Amino acid sequence: MCRLFAYVAPDVSAADRELGEAGIESLLSLARLHGDGWGWAGVDRFGDAPDVRKSSRSAAVDPEFRAMLAVPGRAAMVHLRWATMGLPVQPCNAHPFRVGEVAFEHNGSLKPIERIRSMLSPETLASMTGDTDSEMYFALIREQLAAGLTLPEATLRVVRRLRSAFPLSSLNAVLLDRERLVVVHASARSSLAADDLETIAEIDGLPEEHNDDYFAMRWRHEPDGTVLVGSTGVASADWEALPAESVTTVGLDDRTWHTEQLDADHPMPGQQLTH
Repeated sequence: MCRLFAYVAPDVSAADRELGEAGIESLLSLARLHGDGWGWAGVDRFGDAPDVRKSSRSAAVDPEFRAMLAVPGRAAMVHLRWATMGLPVQPCNAHPFRVGEVAFEHNGSLKPIERIRSMLSPETLASMTGDTDSEMYFALIREQLAAGLTLPEATLRVVRRLRSAFPLSSLNAVLLDRERLVVVHASARSSLAADDLETIAEIDGLPEEHNDDYFAMRWRHEPDGTVLVGSTGVASADWEALPAESVTTVGLDDRTWHTEQLDADHPMPGQQLTH
């Protein structure tokens, strides 16, 4: 389980600017629980492939984390990892994962892991660098991209398939490529295990919103047109909830956004942000 944050700005910005000091302090506080690694991916200009930096160290004690939050760019995403029990804490398992021109980060646990592993081709499994269910999730999307689908199309197809195979799992994810940010909010029936809740209860000082709905994803449209996305604890309580069981795409060029429901019979129209 993890914490996610992302932004798309009309011009150059940085994660620390969009978070503000209060948001940064929330992230560092959350890193005491989500301390099994951190990652950052960013796009300098529209059309550039994302750059990725990540570590298996806790963001709470790694000075490079603060440095990466300050890197300027058109868009970026941040990840704090709380490793699923049994999966090792090492750099290859830290998020975001990047292959080619796409970066991917996930908040959730797909169990049993053998079920998602069986969905992948031997060739795809051989190309993986780690052993997490999250990287397998990304690998399924990569297979669809290789078949010619766009990133939003590939993501939506895979999320619908995984929702059928893992009806109670959180599929929350953020993807970033040269042209767009794609946000998956698919966790309507997800909840933390009792052991995880006990672990959370042992840590004082976590952001107040963190425990309200652990798997909720929220977003905010700033007056200058910047789009912010975050997990609870990172996103403030006054941010708007992203549509449940949905995939939302935000263009890096103009922040035009479009949401598709996992239920194909109830699509939502795309919208142009006004500011």
